[in-house]
Amino acid sequence: MTDNSALPPYPPPLSEAQLDELKTHAVDWALAHGLVVRAPTSSGASPAESAVPAVTHAPVALFPSPFPRKLFEQALVLQPLFNELVDNVARDHEFLTEVMDSLAKVDDFTGRLYDIYKRVHEEGISQSISLGLHRSDYLLHVPADAPNTEPVLQQVELNTIASSFSSLSHLTHDLHRFLAKRTGFFNDASLPSPDITLDALPENTSIRSIAKGIGKAWELYEVPTAVAVMIVQPGERNAFDQRWIEYKLFEEYNVPLLRLSLAEMLQQCKLNGTGKRLMRGNTEIAVVYYRAGYAPTDFPSQKEWDARLLIERSKAIKCPNIAHHLVGTKKVQQILAKSGLVERFIFDKKKAEALRASFTGLYELDDTPAGHAAAKMALENPGRFVMKPQREGGGNNIYGDDIPGHLSAMSVTERNAYILMDMIRPPQLINIMVRHGALIKGEVVSELGIYGLWLSDKGVVHLNENGGHLLRTKAANSNEGGVAAGFAVLDSPLLI
Repeated sequence: MTDNSALPPYPPPLSEAQLDELKTHAVDWALAHGLVVRAPTSSGASPAESAVPAVTHAPVALFPSPFPRKLFEQALVLQPLFNELVDNVARDHEFLTEVMDSLAKVDDFTGRLYDIYKRVHEEGISQSISLGLHRSDYLLHVPADAPNTEPVLQQVELNTIASSFSSLSHLTHDLHRFLAKRTGFFNDASLPSPDITLDALPENTSIRSIAKGIGKAWELYEVPTAVAVMIVQPGERNAFDQRWIEYKLFEEYNVPLLRLSLAEMLQQCKLNGTGKRLMRGNTEIAVVYYRAGYAPTDFPSQKEWDARLLIERSKAIKCPNIAHHLVGTKKVQQILAKSGLVERFIFDKKKAEALRASFTGLYELDDTPAGHAAAKMALENPGRFVMKPQREGGGNNIYGDDIPGHLSAMSVTERNAYILMDMIRPPQLINIMVRHGALIKGEVVSELGIYGLWLSDKGVVHLNENGGHLLRTKAANSNEGGVAAGFAVLDSPLLI
C-alpha cells in the first residue's frame, strides 16, 4: 500500500441499486443492534416531543477501509509498551513535577488538575491500584516528497482518559462482517477490487475490553457489595457506546455501574472514615471510570472541581488517576519524544526503539533556543506542521496556513501552552460514508486507534494487553478526526 494511484480500484464499482441495498442493510442492522447515538433534539420541539427517546444510526463507512496488515500488527505490539510507559511516567513524581510546574503557569485547566495532583501527593495516595484504559491513535504517513514509498505508522496521540467508541467500533466490525456474509459487498471475481473477505476483517474485542478492565479492578478492591461509577457528561448523545460497557460489566462480572455527572458525584457522595471509602448512601464505590472530565467545559463551576478532588482523595480505584491523566497531556508526549527520555522509563532497548519508531517530529514552543527555533520553522513553513494545545475532544488544533496568524499573536508565555508537531500525511482512499441515512462518497483518510488495558498494584502487573481497535475515517479535506464532534465515521480495517 503506497499512494492512492498504486491501490487497486476501491470500493467496488457498484450500481446505485446495489449501493442503496447495502445502505438499507447497514442502517437497519445498526438500528437493530445498538450501533446508535441519541438523535439531536430539534430547536423547535415541544417539551413533550423532546422527552420522547429517539436514536439514529451512528455514522459509519459503508465499506471497510484497506489498511496494511503489517502496520496494524505493529500497532497491536506497541500497545502494551505504551501501557507500561504511561504507568512508569505516572509514578515518577520528579518528572511530572518538573513538566507540570511550567505548564501550569500557561494552561489554567492543566494547572487545576496539577493542583489536585499536588494535594493528594501531599496527603498521601489512598489507593495503590492503577487502572489504565488507554487508546493510542495512529495515522499512516507517506512523505510528500516521496509519494511512492511504503507508508509508516506514526502516532497522533495517546489518550489516557475517556477513550470512547470501544463498543460501537466492535459493532461496526460486526456490521461489516454481516455485510460481507450477506451480500459479499457484490464484489465478484470480475471486479478489480481487493476481496472483502472475513479473514481480512480482524477480530475486534473492544466491546469487552473496557468492562474487563473495570471488572478486574473491582475484583482487586475486594468488597463484594461495592459498585462502579461512570462519570458522564449531562445530555450525552454517545450514551449507547457507554451503556454497552455497563451491560457487559454486569453480564460478565455482576458489577452494577452507575452513571453520574461530576456535579451529581459531589451532591450524592462523601468520604467515610479514615479509610477514605467513597460512599453513595450506604453503597461503597470501588471503581470510578471517567467518560467526562477531560475538557474545561466539563467543569462549569467549582462543584465539578470539588468532585474531582473528592474522588481523587478517596480509596476508590480511578480510571484514570490524576497522574495518569496528566501523562496524557500533549506536553508530556512532546517531551517523551526527546532523545533519551523514553529510555528513562523503558529500560529494554528494543522496547524503547519500537516506541520511538512510531513518533513523528514533536517540538516545544517555549522560551528556549529550541522553542524559538521551532516557532521560526512554523512561521516559515506552516504547511509542514500542526499546533496542538493540551485540550482533548476535537476541534482545538491549529493547522498549516492558520498557524502564522495565531503564533504571531501569542506571547512567548502563551506559546508554551502548545506543542508543534510534524504534519502526518496519510495516503488517501475512496470510500462511502453513511451519515443520517445518506451516502457520501469521496476521498478519505483513516486513523487507527488501539485500546490498551493496564492494571497494577505496588509493582505487580495484573493486566497489560491490547483491548481491540477503532478505525475512524474522515473526508480527506478535514483536519479533525472526532466521530462525536461530527468530523468522522466509524469504520473497520480491511487488512491487505
